[in-house]
Amino acid sequence: MIGMLGVDCKILKKNNMEKKIILGFVGEMVSGKGTVAEHLQKNHRASTHRFSTMLRDVADRVYLEKSRFNLQKLSQVLRENFSQDIMARVIAEEVKNDASKIVIIEGIRRFADIEYLKRIENFKLVYITADIKTRYERLTKRQENTDDQLKTFEDFKKDHEHESESQVQEVGKTAEYIIDNKGNFDELYKQVDEILNK
Repeated sequence: MIGMLGVDCKILKKNNMEKKIILGFVGEMVSGKGTVAEHLQKNHRASTHRFSTMLRDVADRVYLEKSRFNLQKLSQVLRENFSQDIMARVIAEEVKNDASKIVIIEGIRRFADIEYLKRIENFKLVYITADIKTRYERLTKRQENTDDQLKTFEDFKKDHEHESESQVQEVGKTAEYIIDNKGNFDELYKQVDEILNK
C-alpha cells in the first residue's frame, strides 16, 4: 500500500510538472509586458518573475535612485563582472522553485537571458511589440521609473540605442508566439488568452 502510494505521488508530481506553463516575455520598452503579466496574474493565477526586480533590490540596498539609467548601469556592472548570464541563472532558479501552474518571466532582453530558461521544460518565448509612438505615450503616462515623466520623444528614441535594448528585436524573432499590442486592452487580452489555450 505504501509502495503504491509512493508510485502514485511520483506520477502526480510528474503530471504537475508537465502541466506547468512557463512564458518568457521579450519586448521593446513599454510594449506591454507588465500589462500582460498583470492580466495573467489576475485572471489565471500566474506568478511573475522580473529581471528588473533584482536590480531594484540592489538599488534599494545601496540607496540608488531607481532611474532607467541606474538600473541599466547595475545590470551592465553585474554582467561584465560576474558573467553575462548571471541574471538568467537567478531567474531560472526562481522559476524552477515556483510551484505555480503558470509562471511568467518578464523583461528578457538578450540571448544570454534565455540560455538557461529554454532548458526548462515547457518554456515558451513570447514577443510583445508595439510601434514606438504608442510606446512613448504609454511611458509618459505610467511613470514607472523616476526619469520617465521628463523624457522627450527624442530621449526615448535614444534609449533604444542602449546596450540593454540592442538584442530585443533579434531575440523576438526566435519567439514561438508574437503579440501585437497596438490596440486596446480587450484585443491584447484576447491574444494572450489564445496563446495560453494553445
